[in-house]
Amino acid sequence: MNRIFKFCVIFLLFISAPAAFQWPASIACGEETAVASLDISKFQGPKMKDLYYVIISDTDAQLLAMSTGKLDVLSDIYRPADADRLVKSGTVDMSIAPGFHGFFITFNTREFPWDQTILRQAASQVVERRRWTRDLFSGFCEPTSGFLPQISPYYDPDAPTLPAGIDAARERLAKAGWTWNISGWLVAPDGREVPPTKILCPPSSVVATTTEIAMLMAEALMSIGIPVEAEPIDFQTMLARVDARDFDACTNAWSMSRDPDVLYSFYHSSMDVEGGYNMSGISDPELDRTLLDLRYAPDEPSARAAASRAQKILSELTPVIPIYSRYSISAIRNDWNGAFTTDRSTSDNLLTLISMTPKGGGERPIYWNIPSEIRTLNPLVSSTAYDWTVLGSVYDSLISVDPYTFEDMPWLAESWDIRPGSPGSVITFTLRPGLKWQDGRPLTVDDVEYSIRFIKENSVPRFFDTVKDVHSIETDPASGTVRITMANTSYWHLHNIGGMLVLPKHILEGVADWRTWQPTNTTHTALDGTVMTELVGSGPFVFVESRTGEYVHMTRNEHFILFKDGEGAER
Repeated sequence: MNRIFKFCVIFLLFISAPAAFQWPASIACGEETAVASLDISKFQGPKMKDLYYVIISDTDAQLLAMSTGKLDVLSDIYRPADADRLVKSGTVDMSIAPGFHGFFITFNTREFPWDQTILRQAASQVVERRRWTRDLFSGFCEPTSGFLPQISPYYDPDAPTLPAGIDAARERLAKAGWTWNISGWLVAPDGREVPPTKILCPPSSVVATTTEIAMLMAEALMSIGIPVEAEPIDFQTMLARVDARDFDACTNAWSMSRDPDVLYSFYHSSMDVEGGYNMSGISDPELDRTLLDLRYAPDEPSARAAASRAQKILSELTPVIPIYSRYSISAIRNDWNGAFTTDRSTSDNLLTLISMTPKGGGERPIYWNIPSEIRTLNPLVSSTAYDWTVLGSVYDSLISVDPYTFEDMPWLAESWDIRPGSPGSVITFTLRPGLKWQDGRPLTVDDVEYSIRFIKENSVPRFFDTVKDVHSIETDPASGTVRITMANTSYWHLHNIGGMLVLPKHILEGVADWRTWQPTNTTHTALDGTVMTELVGSGPFVFVESRTGEYVHMTRNEHFILFKDGEGAER
C-alpha cells in the first residue's frame, strides 16, 4: 500500500517516549496527555493564504534561516548540537517524540554476492549499532536490530540475533566454506571471488549522518573481506537507480505505519516490481506464506502471531540490516500561534499547518523547510517523503488517524461500516456532504470508485497492493455511499482502502500515461473559469508554482473541509 501517503501525510504521528529515555535539558517535552481523542470541530483553516515549501538542504543554512525568520517550521532535526543551537536562539519552540522511523542498509539480493544469505548474515554481525548511534546522534536515536520499530505494538523482542563482532562473522563464513584470497578478499565456496560493491547513499550535504553510516558500514564489511565503498550520489539519482534495481546496496529510511503488514509491502516477492517497495528483491517461499498470513489475518491475535513469525524469518534471511530508529525533532518559530502537539506528535503536522497564525496578527506567508529537491509531483509514482510533504497538503483520504489514540478517524468519509460478505468482507463508506475539489467541482462517490479502478486496472506499483483485493464497487450517489466488496477478509482492509489517496475522476480521465504524467506542467479550467494545473486534490493547499532549488508555492484551498469563511461558516 502507499505507506508514504498514509503515514507521512495525513498526520505525522509518533509514539510516546520509552520511560528510560532522558530528554536533553535544552528541549522541553509536552506533558503526558491523559486518555484523549481529537475533537476535529475545534480546528479550522488554513488560516494563512500562502505557503512556501522552501528548499534548503544545507543544515547550517536551515538553522540560519530559522533564526532570521526566513523559515518558520523546520522538521527532521537530527544533530543534537543543532537542537541545542535552536533552543539557545530563543526564537523557536521545540518538540520531540519517538516515531515509527526505521533506518536500514538494503542489499540487492537478486544477484551475487548479496544473493548469499550467509554473507548478509555476516554483514549484520559486524554492525556496531550502539556505538554508531551514540557517536552520531548522542541519544536522539535508538539502535535496533528489528524489522519493525521497537515502539510498535507488534514488535517482537524475541526475534533471534546473531553473535556480534568481526571474529564471529569470519567464523560463520569459514564454517560455511568461504575462504580468503591472497589479497584478503572473500571467496565463495564455489570459487567465485566477491566483487567490489558500493553502498549508495545521499551526499553529506543532504543528510550527513546517512553518509557517515554508509562509510562506517563499508569499513565494517571490509574488515571481513568484502570490498565495499560508500558512494554518495545525488538523492534523486539514487532513488531512480534503486527503483530500477540498479544497485548493490543502499541506505533507506522509512516512516513506517501503525500496521505491521507494512512488512508485506517491503518483503513479499510480489512487491518486487520496478518502483515497488520490495527494494531488496528478497524472495522466499516460507516468508511469502507468512506475509500472506499477516496480510490476510482475520483478527488481531492472528495478525500478531503472523507478525512475530515474519520478524523471525526476516532475522534469518537478513535482506536488510536495521540500524536505528530516530526520534523526531521539529522547531516552529515562537512568533506563531497554532502549533499542535501531543505526547505522540511533534509540531510539524497538518493540524499545525492549517492552524498557524502570526502572534502579532495580520496575514503573512508560512515558510516550511524541505531539505531536498522535489523529485516529482506525480502522486502515482512519487516515493519520497519530500515529494509527499507537498502532495500531502494537496490530497486527502477517506479516513485518517487520531493523533492521540491512533484510532481511525473520519475524514472525507464521515462514517463507515464493515461486515461479512461474499466473496469477502464488505466496507461501506459514507462521504461527508458538500465535498469539493480544489477547482470547485463536487467530490463524489464516482471519484472514489474511479480512483480505485484506475489504480487497480493500471497496476500502479505504489498503490497496487492497496486495491488488488477489491472484488467489486457499487456507488449510490443519492446517499453518498460507496460499497466495496473485497475478494477476501483481512484485518487491514479498512486501513488500506480508507487510507489511500482519492483522485479527481475528471482529471484522471484525461491522463494518457500515468507513468509520465506531469500534473504541474499541464493545465485545466476550474469551475469558476480560473486556469490551474492538474495537480488537483481536496487538501488544504493548492499548488501554484515550483522553482527548482528555491521553493514550491501553495495557496489556501477555500473548499477544504476544515476551512470556514469570515463568518465562521463552512465553505
